[in-house]
Amino acid sequence: MIAYRGGLPMLSRRHFCCSGALMASLLTIGRASADQCTVLTPEGQAALTPEDALAKLKAGNERFVSKTMRNCDLLAQVRATASGQFPSAMIIGCIDSRVPPELVFDQRIGDIFSARIAGNIINDDIVGSSEFATKLSGAKLIVVLGHSECGAIKGAVDDVEFGMLTGLLARIKPAVEEASKDWSGERTSKNKDFVQKVATVNAELGAQKLTALSSVLRELVETKQLKIVSAMHDITTGQVTFQ
Repeated sequence: MIAYRGGLPMLSRRHFCCSGALMASLLTIGRASADQCTVLTPEGQAALTPEDALAKLKAGNERFVSKTMRNCDLLAQVRATASGQFPSAMIIGCIDSRVPPELVFDQRIGDIFSARIAGNIINDDIVGSSEFATKLSGAKLIVVLGHSECGAIKGAVDDVEFGMLTGLLARIKPAVEEASKDWSGERTSKNKDFVQKVATVNAELGAQKLTALSSVLRELVETKQLKIVSAMHDITTGQVTFQ
């Protein structure tokens, strides 16, 4: 119980001690939060290994799923990155509005390169962007990120033809063919399991295609300066599973 004198509370030594402990705790949390929001410098990026970059994304997705995402001063990050950017990773993802990489991996300004195209397909422009992100800008990791209930995958499975989308969906056909090899069930977009399998295979083939098409990326991987992986995002849970 707090005693009062002249209408003002009389705080005991115990209250002062507790208040001090609380303040110290808040300061510690504040410092930890500030550290998490510090943008990468050239030195920080250079010190990262591909495995470090992958661990950062995994930790970020855990924060996203557990609703403990970072609360960063984005304008401060804008100012900090105005003279240069040093992201740790590149995400090649789908344009689907439910799969924004910065949110799914709890990344902020300056953290990642993000290339988005329907069906997370790999074409010459994506390969060139990947070369820029890694060889020229220092990113240590590329993630080809597919997701559940992907409309582009469903279109490819059902042989949809529509304007210039037809050519894009054709790039997913190898995944449909590969997934069909040991599949005995229905092979239409109505079969969610088949759609999921095609999406998974499509991400895996995309990761393989990057090094098949680019000697620049292949050399970085061979010298262990770069890691390329595929992953799947569950739009129901928010969880990302790395292949």
